[in-house]
Amino acid sequence: MRRRALAAGIALTVGALLLSDALAEENVAEIVAVHVREQGHPCDKAESAKRDTKAGAPEAEAVWILTCSNAVYRVRLVPDMSAKIEKIE
Repeated sequence: MRRRALAAGIALTVGALLLSDALAEENVAEIVAVHVREQGHPCDKAESAKRDTKAGAPEAEAVWILTCSNAVYRVRLVPDMSAKIEKIE
């Protein structure tokens, strides 16, 4: 009985983690899109945001490739400053 309960608990935890990863990815895209919109760039619907680890320092600056329904941007988030935004063709 305890093994079944433990297995069920593990299955629920793994399922919750997978769901939270998907929700987290959507949240990141929307958060980066807010920075883009606040600086006057159009982003009708944030579709995804992928971390560009080659473009930024791991701790100091986060660089994201934001895909919107109408544009793609490279967004460099710098603490306590405006984001540096570059439209990618």
